[in-house]
Amino acid sequence: MRFDILTIFPDLFKSFSQEALIARAQAKNIISINTHFLRDSGEGPHRKVDDRPYGGGAGMVLMPGPIASELAKIKIKKSKCKIVVFSAKGKKFNQAMARKYAKLDQLIMICGRYEGIDERVAQYLADEEISIGDYVLFGGEVPAMVVMEAVTRLLPESLGNPGSLHEESFSKHIQKEYPWYTRPEVWQGHRVPPVLLSGNHKKIEEWRRKKTRIKAS
Repeated sequence: MRFDILTIFPDLFKSFSQEALIARAQAKNIISINTHFLRDSGEGPHRKVDDRPYGGGAGMVLMPGPIASELAKIKIKKSKCKIVVFSAKGKKFNQAMARKYAKLDQLIMICGRYEGIDERVAQYLADEEISIGDYVLFGGEVPAMVVMEAVTRLLPESLGNPGSLHEESFSKHIQKEYPWYTRPEVWQGHRVPPVLLSGNHKKIEEWRRKKTRIKAS
């Protein structure tokens, strides 16, 4: 799967793309991460990408022109592709959306900064406007990382143990999974539930079922 990120801060993705399972997924050609510097399509000698908002107000707004120019360069024809823009007023990103995105060939993410992005980007260039929560961030770069992690771990061979997907929170049948414990058996006076130390797999399974919140059918 190909991730394309439009941003004015491409360096924010360097460490993210070079560590842990995201780096391994790239090495195995499961995903590719491509950042695109919006100023490469900026206007005028200073490669301008933002301007003051019509009607007045604080901050600067990213212009639609440079975004449209970058999109024209990177969208792969005849692929299953979706373009998303991040916005505090967008649809809340969740596990169901991650599963939907995991079926794509290409996911293009437009990262806003400053006061936001010209509304015509969401209306005429993007397929979806999404948010990762009811709070405001400096820009869309962190949400883009969140989406990439959520989607990548759903792709075949991205996890060391594929079974991890079947009993985790927000899977197809589970709302919240059971709690996990490891050594030491007693930590600061707090003990691991005795049933997990019993070796009785039937009782352990029963305990885990009781602690798991199943989705309503």
